[in-house]
Amino acid sequence: MEQEKKIINQQPRHDWGHEELMTIYQSPLLELVYSAAQVHRQFHAAREVQIATLLSVKTGGCPEDCAYCGQAARYQTDIQVQALLPRETVMAQARKARDGGSTRFCMAAAWREVRDNRDFDRVLQMVRDVNDLGLEVCCTLGMLTESQARKLQEAGLHAYNHNLDTSADYYDKIIGTREFDQRLDTIEHVRKAGLTVCSGGIIGLGETVADRIGMLRTLANMPVHPESVPINALARVKGTPLANLPKVDIWEMVRTIATARLCMPRAMVRLSAGRIEMEETEQAWCFMAGANSIFTGERETLLVTPNPGVDDDLEMLKRLGLQPMSSKKKARCNPG
Repeated sequence: MEQEKKIINQQPRHDWGHEELMTIYQSPLLELVYSAAQVHRQFHAAREVQIATLLSVKTGGCPEDCAYCGQAARYQTDIQVQALLPRETVMAQARKARDGGSTRFCMAAAWREVRDNRDFDRVLQMVRDVNDLGLEVCCTLGMLTESQARKLQEAGLHAYNHNLDTSADYYDKIIGTREFDQRLDTIEHVRKAGLTVCSGGIIGLGETVADRIGMLRTLANMPVHPESVPINALARVKGTPLANLPKVDIWEMVRTIATARLCMPRAMVRLSAGRIEMEETEQAWCFMAGANSIFTGERETLLVTPNPGVDDDLEMLKRLGLQPMSSKKKARCNPG
């Protein structure tokens, strides 16, 4: 584990090689987790876990063809199309999230891209209102321009989520309606607008380990690391092309989280989609490997898949000796 030892007590790097990250990922599991836990403690309060809530403010009917997503209009799924929610509904959910211990509230809309229209104006007002509650506000609305990103920043948005999903090499096997570079363009617009970046990926799409490394390397070699890195396990949605893929192996999830922690030490690494299929012991391994945020509540992610309830999550954290990050402070995710 000489590679991991070199990382400890070093400042974040932006020059990772593919083979270097592959060596880390494939290290003996217990040594990999131990090294990631050490780095986690160097840059974060090890017992704190940020609780985030994600609300789908506009559901279904998306023109994209993402093979994993139940909200794509071209797939026959059980997800019901829902127009942009009223402001009052969103605010009620934001208050409920805050009162339940969430410090981050994420609003997702199943759009291909942001358009300068009345719906975007309504989202901007929602951002202002949720920000006034003292929550970190995150949005994921598809592609957007730098001008639109600046409007969101001026409204009080804290973070913008735009996941890479997978590696550049595997991307066209999963998505054909946009290009990988368009993902990078949106992230650049977000960064230029002064917003923090939330970008990660999904494992279990049929990709290789090399693809996982490629995705992490793209993120870790950005001039500024994403402040937030969601690691999702594929949530298999009936009716989508990937519905029959096998459940993600927990040790692959742990290895991905640990590698993300080691190469992006200051990021909030978020244990995101797929938790509903994880045992508590499996989630504990993810926390040990460096995850320090979860999504909780009735629903999670753009896939609108079931999620453990907040009471269950709070009990789990208590049993593991972890504690929710205080709502009185922002997440400590200094860019690196």
